[in-house]
Amino acid sequence: MNRRIFLYAAVAASAQSADKTRTALIGVGNRGSYLLEAVLAQSTSAITALCDTRPDRLDKAATKAVRDNPKTFTDWRKIIERTDIEAVFIATPPYLHAEMAIAALDSGKHVYCEKPVGINPQQVKAVVDAVRRNPSSIFTAGQQLRSIRQMADAIGKIHRGAIGEILMLKAQRHAVADLAHDGSSADWYFDVTKSGGYLIEQSVHNLDICNWVMQGHPLRAVGFGAVKLHKNDPPGRTIFDCGSMVFEYPDAVQLSFTQNVFHPGMMPSGGQYVHVFGAKATVDLMQAYTVYQQVPPGSAGQILAGKPTAGEDPHAHIAAFYECLRSGGVKPNPSDIRIGATAALTAILGHWAMTRERVVSWNELGVDI
Repeated sequence: MNRRIFLYAAVAASAQSADKTRTALIGVGNRGSYLLEAVLAQSTSAITALCDTRPDRLDKAATKAVRDNPKTFTDWRKIIERTDIEAVFIATPPYLHAEMAIAALDSGKHVYCEKPVGINPQQVKAVVDAVRRNPSSIFTAGQQLRSIRQMADAIGKIHRGAIGEILMLKAQRHAVADLAHDGSSADWYFDVTKSGGYLIEQSVHNLDICNWVMQGHPLRAVGFGAVKLHKNDPPGRTIFDCGSMVFEYPDAVQLSFTQNVFHPGMMPSGGQYVHVFGAKATVDLMQAYTVYQQVPPGSAGQILAGKPTAGEDPHAHIAAFYECLRSGGVKPNPSDIRIGATAALTAILGHWAMTRERVVSWNELGVDI
């Protein structure tokens, strides 16, 4: 009797998930845990497998996903070998993204890869090549700001001439504190060969917004980086804690960009902003409401793109990934390899400019997108 009940339950569960995209997650730490929640929120997905090198993280993730009773692994290659997995989410330290994404694509799986696509041009090129040789697989980069409707609305209006010709951009990504030196990511984050540093690991989001506004990538960059507050802290640190860069886009449009990890939280404007200066108006793209200020002195700011009346879906990017793959690529990819690779290469360009302390051209990266 118990065996019949068990078999009936197994068959029912199988039937229930038969029309769902069988999904695996590689990496269920801080970012991976968020992605796990997002995948579980999708009515069209089922968690088939989870992978992490840390048993405590794996147990916690498996408990969250108990609804789908996923298999658990500590070796990511076991995920790639499985033929019952259709989509793979990659949320590991950045230096592993390219290798894992390529293996998943070459095994015929769809891939959602957290940013950055790679931390050097060789890795980015390898992923681009893998996407090209696997045209039936959907690849989405975790540049999730692309799925914020308010942002898309504002940038669409900029493209349609709302602020006139774009003259200049100014942006920053500042944090109130360094990443926790004893935190769960401390074993890789402060090693530039594993994280790429703040610019590549985090500011890739902000630089992607600028590329989105400019509908392209910068042609060259120059800049300087340093470790000012956290010198050899934690010991062996090889990433900067601050930096300043200038990126030049076509038509001599300049982006002035800064980053640091010692920005007091009570300072005006917050730690992040993207200002787009146009011939007719200037837009602040990262305030609670996107507004623009007319050029004539004393004119009042106006809302360029208010919040959608229905609110933003916090998991919109993941939802769009599933819609794209389940439609066979008919529905739009929220951030395809072109977007993901361009964002990563822009950050790498800035990193090279800071570390080489000279003007670095886009062509030096050697990647054809």
